[in-house]
Amino acid sequence: METRDTNSVIMYRPLPNAGRVKFFIPYLLKDKREAFKKLNTSYYHPHQKLWSIVNTKSNIALAKDLFGDKLRIESLKPIPKMPTVVCSEKVQFELDRNHQKMVLKGFSKSTIRNYQHGLTEFLSYFESEDYKSISKEQIEGFLFYLISKYNISEQKQNMLINAIKCYYEHTLEMPREYYTITRPKKSKDLPNVLSEAEVRQILNHPKNIKHKAILHIIYAAGLRIGEVIRLRVTDIRSDDGYIFIKDSKGKKDRHTVLSPFLLALLREYYKKHRPSYWLFEGQDGGQYSAKSIQNIYRRAVKETNSNPWSTPHTLRHSFATHLMQQGVNIRYIQSALGHSSSKTTEVYTRVLGISNKTLKSPLDTLFENTTFDKSK
Repeated sequence: METRDTNSVIMYRPLPNAGRVKFFIPYLLKDKREAFKKLNTSYYHPHQKLWSIVNTKSNIALAKDLFGDKLRIESLKPIPKMPTVVCSEKVQFELDRNHQKMVLKGFSKSTIRNYQHGLTEFLSYFESEDYKSISKEQIEGFLFYLISKYNISEQKQNMLINAIKCYYEHTLEMPREYYTITRPKKSKDLPNVLSEAEVRQILNHPKNIKHKAILHIIYAAGLRIGEVIRLRVTDIRSDDGYIFIKDSKGKKDRHTVLSPFLLALLREYYKKHRPSYWLFEGQDGGQYSAKSIQNIYRRAVKETNSNPWSTPHTLRHSFATHLMQQGVNIRYIQSALGHSSSKTTEVYTRVLGISNKTLKSPLDTLFENTTFDKSK
C-alpha cells in the first residue's frame, strides 16, 4: 500500500489531455485544505481521497503558490487498459446465439450492445472451458481479476454480471438459481444537481434555436437523452398539455409535462426547421445524435463557467429536485420521470438543501417563548 507523508501535499502530474489535476492533502494540514476548497472548480473525490481542480496553467500556479514548500509533485501510475479481444470461432458462435436470443426477447439495442461487449470478455477468458460447467466461484474469480488488474467500475461489474446471467439463463437455458453471484455494494452517491441560476444560464446560452430547444426540453420535461432523440413531432400533444414518451427505459410509454413556455419555444423552432417526422432531425433527416446533444451541453457549460461535472442528465436530476423544492407531490414527479418505484424518485429528497430556510430546528421551538438573560 502506498504510504504518504502526512506533512506534504502531493500534486499528481496530470496525464496528457487530463481535464483535472489531483492532489493529496493530509488531514493534519487543515488550513491548506480549507484554502484549497475555496479555489474555483475544487472538488473532492471520496473514493480516492484526493482533491482536484481543473487542469489549467493558472490553477496549477495558484496551487503551487498556496502550498509552497509543502508541495511535492509525483506521477500517478496509469491503470492498464483492457486489451482488445479478438474473437475465436467458438466465442463468435456463442455471441451469435446470444444476440439472436436477446433480439427475440426484445432487448433494447443499447442493452444488446453492452451485454455483447461484456460477454466477449467473459467467453474469451474461459475459451478453453466448457461454458456450461463454469462454476459460480470461477465467475467471481473472473470479476475479481478485472477489478484487481483494470480497476473496473461498479457499473461495469453489474453490467458484466447481468450479461453473464442473460447468457446462462436465455441462451444456455440453465436454471435461474445458478446466478447468485456476489455484486458490489450499491453506491449511494447523490445525483449531481444544478442551481436554478446555473440552469437558466445553460439553457439560454445557445444562439441556435434547435440547440436551445433541445436543452430546454430536457430540463422542462425531465427527459433522458435517448428519449429526446426518439421524440416525434406528433409526441408534442399541445391540445392536451403533455409530451408522449414512447418506449422509454424498460419499454414503457408515459406522459410528462408540457410547459407553455417550452411549447412557445418549440413552435418557434418548428417554424424555422420544419421537421418532418423526428422532432429533432440530424443533417441527413434521421434522428439527431446523442453525441451532438452532449457537445451542445458541454459547450454551454464551459462558456457559462457552470458546474464542470454536470452532464445533460444533470438537467433531468435538476428537474426532479427543483419540483420537490416547490412542494410537488412525489407521485407526480415519479410519473413524469418514468420511475417504476417511488424509492427511485425518493433519492431526490436527499438532495434537497437543508438550511434554516427549509427546515426549522426543534431548538427554535424549545426556546420559542424564552427570553435570555443578557446580564449572565
